[in-house]
Amino acid sequence: MSTLDWVVLGGYFFVMVGIGLWSKRRIENVADFFTARGRIPWWLSGISHHMSGYSAIMFVTFAAVAYDYGVTVYFWWPLTIGLGIGIGAFLFAPRWNRLRAKHGVNSPLAYLAVRYNLPTQQVLAYSGAALKVVDIAAKWVAIAVLLQGFADIPLVWGITLTGVCTMFYMAFGGLWADVLTDFGQFIIQAVAGIAMLVAVMAHLTGVSTLWTMWDELPASHSDPVNGTVTTGLIMAFLLVKTFEYNGGMWNLAQRYMSAPSGTRARKSALLSSALWLIWPFILFVPMIAAPLIVPGIENGEESYIKLAQELLPTGLIGLLLAGFFSHTMAMVASDSNVITAVITRDLAPVIVPKVRKLTAGGQLMFARITTVAFVCVSMSFALFSDPDGFIMTVVVSIVAATMGPISIPLMLGLLPWFKRNGPTAAIVSWAGGLSVWAYLYWGMEDATQTQNVSFPVLTSLVLYVVIGLVRPEGNSVRSALVDSLDDDPSEEERVALERKFLEEAPASDVEAVEETVITR
Repeated sequence: MSTLDWVVLGGYFFVMVGIGLWSKRRIENVADFFTARGRIPWWLSGISHHMSGYSAIMFVTFAAVAYDYGVTVYFWWPLTIGLGIGIGAFLFAPRWNRLRAKHGVNSPLAYLAVRYNLPTQQVLAYSGAALKVVDIAAKWVAIAVLLQGFADIPLVWGITLTGVCTMFYMAFGGLWADVLTDFGQFIIQAVAGIAMLVAVMAHLTGVSTLWTMWDELPASHSDPVNGTVTTGLIMAFLLVKTFEYNGGMWNLAQRYMSAPSGTRARKSALLSSALWLIWPFILFVPMIAAPLIVPGIENGEESYIKLAQELLPTGLIGLLLAGFFSHTMAMVASDSNVITAVITRDLAPVIVPKVRKLTAGGQLMFARITTVAFVCVSMSFALFSDPDGFIMTVVVSIVAATMGPISIPLMLGLLPWFKRNGPTAAIVSWAGGLSVWAYLYWGMEDATQTQNVSFPVLTSLVLYVVIGLVRPEGNSVRSALVDSLDDDPSEEERVALERKFLEEAPASDVEAVEETVITR
């Protein structure tokens, strides 16, 4: 890397710190810190929702898949996400928003204690938080691998540098810092991504590269199903990503909750869906064409680094690396914010009752301390992991495989068709799905990726539906909660509810939900 590249990268970190300090002025309480009190414009919420699904993993592990197998990477990853979010725009997005608007919820898991019971909420919270530690650790490793490839910086220093910067601006700025970072990431990615696409086309045959490169690549590279990817895996990913990207990945539920209304949350989801269907393909074209420019790379995870070093001029490499940092820091910041919300609002008040008595300022300070602690734990996990194969294992065999069982009770509990499903259906479906995953992951040596991803989520889905039919546990409180999510509050109701939540400032979101449901 040249001096100019380092200047560009340093400027990026300076801007991140500035965003954190600016956002701090907009944070007065935990509602501002976790959901921005519904003041994020729908278009910004939609862009943030889209960008929160990226990390440096895309330019390491997914670049390797594109290099080795071609266009199949688009069909099993962004296409399934884009379609899933489009479905969720009508099923889930508005209902998440109305949990905040009508019940003062600042954590996506808060409503579970009323919808099911406290034990259900706690097991889902603990299992989801544990999964997020591993998931975020993989993202730290991915950005460190890129930093090592470009600048020969050791993995330990790469993880530490990224983690400390993320910790700083998130602890200060909360969700506002997160969504503004996402928007900055969107701009950087657009410039760097288009620059890479233009460089690849200029190096090959110009614009005609988009259709002529397939003649020079192996024939299988144009096949949507190639390598370890099967049609079954694509269908399994579509099911998992529909749950994951509509709220099963808790930070993405926050994006819907932070929009001004349920109707605008739907528009946010539709914008995010459109971006997922279009933009990743533009990013993947250079990765797919890379064998024609940097052939013979044994480790495909190095392909994007080699491609950038081959084609991009001084300065743009620094911008590209800033984009990698932005991807990872924005996604990790997003995850950290929502995990902090879960710990602060759902777990800590149960473990330590004194947390319920904290003042508004005390709750905000506790949230910031929790953010720092969580980032430190995930960094420690990354520092002691073996980077070889770690990222792909986490992304597919752990996160994608276990997300379904954890998210099904959370997501389906929002829908009116499942009002009769109670805590038994939720706990059994969660336990059954994770048990199947554990058997496939540790007890079955020849299990395929398709089996690892599809069997756990299908098991959970079937158990949840069947037990709800066989042993219904509906009651008036649960039904009232679900029914309240059918429409937006009027402007007068919205203002009155927000004033009520801010004046009373309940120490636990569970208390806020209970109060509003009982009132109704």
